[in-house]
Amino acid sequence: MTSPLDPSEILTAVRAGDTGRLPVLLAPLDRAQRRELLAGLKELRAELRASRWDRWRERTLVSPALLVAGAACQTGAAAAASWIGGRDMRRSRRTPGRELVEVLADRDPQWLGDLAHRLAARPSTAEEDYPLIAELVRRAGCPMPTSDGCVEGWATAVWSEKGTLTDALRRDPHLAAFAPRLFETPEPVTSLTRYNDPAAHHHWPGALARLAAEGRLDRDVLLDACVARLLRGGTLLQLKPYRSVLEALHPTAEEEQKRTADWIALTADAPSPVAGHAQEVLARLAAAGQVAPARLAEMSAAVFFRPEKKLVRAQLVLLRKVLAREPAAASALLPVLGEAFGHPDTDVQERALKLAAAHLGEDEAARAGLADRAHLLSPVHRAEAVALFGADAAPEEDTCPYQEILPPPSLPTPLAPSPESIDETVELVVAVVKSPAESVEAFERAFDGLVRRAHRDRAALAAALRPALADRYWLDPVHRRYYTSELPGLEHVAAAVLDARPSGPEPEALAGWRSDCHHSDASEARHARLAEAAQRITTGPLPFLLATPTRSNGALDPHVLVARLAEYARLGAAPGPVDFAQALLRVRRDASAAPDATALGTPEGLRLAAWLDGAGRPATVTRDSSLAGRHVLETGERPVVVTEFPAAFRALGQARKTADRCWDGGDPETLIALLPEDRDTLAAWSLPAVTSCAADDERGGTGILPGLAAAGPAGTAGPALHLAVATGLGARHAGDRLRAVDALLTLAGRGELDPVRLGADLTELLDLDTLKPSRLADALRTAAATGAYATTWAVLAGVLPTLLAGSADPRGAGELLETAAECAEQSRAVAEPPAGLDATAARPGRSRLVAQAARLRDALHRNREAPAMAAG
Repeated sequence: MTSPLDPSEILTAVRAGDTGRLPVLLAPLDRAQRRELLAGLKELRAELRASRWDRWRERTLVSPALLVAGAACQTGAAAAASWIGGRDMRRSRRTPGRELVEVLADRDPQWLGDLAHRLAARPSTAEEDYPLIAELVRRAGCPMPTSDGCVEGWATAVWSEKGTLTDALRRDPHLAAFAPRLFETPEPVTSLTRYNDPAAHHHWPGALARLAAEGRLDRDVLLDACVARLLRGGTLLQLKPYRSVLEALHPTAEEEQKRTADWIALTADAPSPVAGHAQEVLARLAAAGQVAPARLAEMSAAVFFRPEKKLVRAQLVLLRKVLAREPAAASALLPVLGEAFGHPDTDVQERALKLAAAHLGEDEAARAGLADRAHLLSPVHRAEAVALFGADAAPEEDTCPYQEILPPPSLPTPLAPSPESIDETVELVVAVVKSPAESVEAFERAFDGLVRRAHRDRAALAAALRPALADRYWLDPVHRRYYTSELPGLEHVAAAVLDARPSGPEPEALAGWRSDCHHSDASEARHARLAEAAQRITTGPLPFLLATPTRSNGALDPHVLVARLAEYARLGAAPGPVDFAQALLRVRRDASAAPDATALGTPEGLRLAAWLDGAGRPATVTRDSSLAGRHVLETGERPVVVTEFPAAFRALGQARKTADRCWDGGDPETLIALLPEDRDTLAAWSLPAVTSCAADDERGGTGILPGLAAAGPAGTAGPALHLAVATGLGARHAGDRLRAVDALLTLAGRGELDPVRLGADLTELLDLDTLKPSRLADALRTAAATGAYATTWAVLAGVLPTLLAGSADPRGAGELLETAAECAEQSRAVAEPPAGLDATAARPGRSRLVAQAARLRDALHRNREAPAMAAG
């Protein structure tokens, strides 16, 4: 008889990754030996956890064996589940389930069942552990746990079997437990979203429907689960598989009628396609007389509140059919039409009015109720409402003048002073270094604080800074060889304070790495300022930074800069050329500070005076051409920047043609803080990215527009900024359009918006097909809805003549006219009808373009008459 193997020898087998032999090696060990082995396994696990990336092959090899051996040595099910579920030991995709079952086979069934349920309760690993859990349940004879992870694992397992999914489900012993849970997971299980073709062998909806028809699944349970999941809500993509299951089940009229309340709830809140399906179901039930008028009125009130015109119009059609078939239902259904009077679509309002007129009869209660809601109607329908409902439907005369609502003029907040103490400085530096997104204010205050403290007491600053940054790789002796001289951001300066130099040779320059892009030029200028400060810390620390802004948007008060230069002169300190260059680009060009700058008598003072007197004027921006729906802007050269500034800034002063979008990326706030006085230049450089949002369906290119609109001195919104905002209003994605709307309203609030210029830009962009009328209509409708009706009308007034010039009806033109009519009505605009309006309104037919042209024509006519009537 052989003696039991020494636990240390098993540990050697684990280190060798010999997982397959472990069940045989572990079997002879008694409890004491397993306890001894577990201690060694824990040490090995800690060693592997702490190892560096260069031991990844060893970790991958050892982890499965470590997982099996550790599980076999655990006494309690909780400890075993914790060990098996450890993510650090899951280096390979396959869990060693066979070996785990073998080493745990001698445990009693209750223990195995407890372990199975504990593993199922671990969200991070339950899905991949499903085969192990299923085998443990089989051996224990306990109920199968149905956690979310187990549902995903089960669905993947049966879906992956050979043959059809239906056959795999027929064979599965856990079908009844798991099938209802498919509808209860936070996200659809992965396999449920695949194979949309009902004829596919692995199509879940078809398989579930067939099993329900065979009686293997409870049909009512599935229907209730489907409807409950749809009611729970989510995106259209999330709900699509559940709707497919519902359609595959083909509910009978009786089954649909039992769930009337659910269909009504879905018409109120579900995504449009799901709500449309519920509406169709209710329409069938209503046609069969199975929906009481009160329930139909409840449904209608919810649908009329929705913005989708298709759903609202379908509901009006449904009401018309019910009223034609059941005139007695008028008393219950007519009052709800008042909800449709407030719908933003005037065509919906007109249809609701006509339906009321057809069925109102002598019902005075309904007449009074609708008269009370008539004030919600557009002015174009109010005369018809008065004729139908009587004088009570006439709105009260509004004698108050129209008030435009615009955001207050934006004022950049003053930058908080630099931190006073070393502790405050270190705290702010660490926050900036470890933050994924630093603000300009935090960066500039931390940067200036580092420079100031290093000048006063570098040793004390270093003593406080070193432990706070102890986790940075460039302070680790093992990893310092990977540290070049190009640490990012404030870490570059902090490394100089700590005298943490690279241990390896200086890296070779990467020639030609930069693209011809303003983002990379800006990054180079920003890093040059950091590198200069870092170098001066070791050779002659700067007392403070000249370029620290006085405003949160990066602007620098010229009088403050004069005072800083005077203090430098008093201290006998030499300004850093890069820091001073950044200060010039940030300083507000106020010539009143030039005499004080000249009086300093220093070279920097004289340069500042010349800069304020005109040498610092921004680059000229010219429109070179329009190519394939894209405007090309050129920014001229700034001679002073090109010839007198440090090399890192010269690219920013060179002439630049913005033809194609750059892809280097950059934070808009940081870019604006580099050139806060030159927002038209930045707008010209950013135009290709904004255009890509409109012409190429890209995202994020309009992110700089709100900041540009709020930056710079008042009155400096030039043609490039107007063109960029105009282009952004036609962006493909709503978030990008919203940022352009924000910029438009900010310019209007500052009194800088030129609506004629913006209207002309929009007209040209529409002609080039850069903008789609429907997208522009959505953006301007959003702007108007904030209360800026007069501003939006002033912009649209310049667009409409071109829009109305042709005989075609471009998609979205009716929506633009609808927005224009709404603005004209709300702002009571007094203006001559745009060219082509009368002709468009007189066209035959009732297209949206024609209807809204007539509405705008009538609104302008009423507005012109109103002042005359008031004067009379």
